[in-house]
Amino acid sequence: MDGLQRVAEFQILEALELHDHPSLVMFDAEAARERIDEIAWVDTASIQKLYPGTLKIKIAEQVPYALWQRGDVISVITEDGEVITDEVDGRYANLLRVVNHGAQRRAGEIMKELNKIPALRARVRAASLISERRWDLNLENGVVVRLPEVGISKALADLVRMDAESGLLSRDIVAVDMRLEDRVVVRLSEEAALRRKAAIKARPRRGVGGADT
Repeated sequence: MDGLQRVAEFQILEALELHDHPSLVMFDAEAARERIDEIAWVDTASIQKLYPGTLKIKIAEQVPYALWQRGDVISVITEDGEVITDEVDGRYANLLRVVNHGAQRRAGEIMKELNKIPALRARVRAASLISERRWDLNLENGVVVRLPEVGISKALADLVRMDAESGLLSRDIVAVDMRLEDRVVVRLSEEAALRRKAAIKARPRRGVGGADT
């Protein structure tokens, strides 16, 4: 058998059902191929009879592209958004997780944008499709970046520029809202907001003519 990586050999042997066909003459290769195609991770399969008693089997496995989460269910999906399997383990921890219904069909859209900026892509743990219209990015430190419906490339470029200039994404914040074209709204963490409020309150008040009051 050629091409097996994630598919176990015993799965292929079970699908062949050789015990029901003592000779190759009666063996239905097409029916066996269809059964193999039903195995998770199998993309395509070919079976060739080599008389008097050999089968040549080639398997092309599906390529994991992203994780798709909807509710408590997480699946490994292909680039086309097809579910490969719901059995997810640590081998797929580095795949981008796209969240909500419809996200599986548009995973390539956000991946294309993030792959243009590898340093940012490495910090993104999940991308949530909001109302099937736009994306929120969930960073590894808990910060949420709210992207606009259109102009994602520009928004991401602006985000990276601001982070390079001021370390924005490493600050004590919980969200960066990029949805408005003419401004960026940063939401502080509760602790940072309280500190800012206290600092403003502690500022000396100025009276008329600049005298302290």
